[in-house]
Amino acid sequence: MTSEEPPKEEDIYRDTPVRLLGYANEVGEAFRYQIPSLVGPSYAVSSGYVLADTWDKFSKDETDGKYVTALDTVVWQGLASVAVPGFTIHTIVRSCKAVIPKGAPPFAHAWIPTFCGLGAIPFIVEPIDELVTMTMDSFSPTRSGKK
Repeated sequence: MTSEEPPKEEDIYRDTPVRLLGYANEVGEAFRYQIPSLVGPSYAVSSGYVLADTWDKFSKDETDGKYVTALDTVVWQGLASVAVPGFTIHTIVRSCKAVIPKGAPPFAHAWIPTFCGLGAIPFIVEPIDELVTMTMDSFSPTRSGKK
């Protein structure tokens, strides 16, 4: 006889497209040179996502460790969704802009860095999530690989 595990509850903040809201600031960073006023609001969306996930985990945790759960969530999300990817896309866009020759057409100066930043987003998500998880796990053995 085999025992069946109960189905895992879907985490709307980690297992659905809602997770992409955490990456809104990367889009803002990619468009930094075209629409600088978009950068601040894009970070507000990402930060709102982080706080919503933190509240969700805190309110669902019925143990005495709910504050640890909330701290773990806000740190993980803050790093994996806002800080590390924001820095990464900002650096990619700035680096692309720096290598475009001075005599290149204005279109190149304006849009090539943006395309490079937007094009990098799908490739950085999973590695950054894994890096943040491994880093946090190494500092807290009690995390048990929890994201």
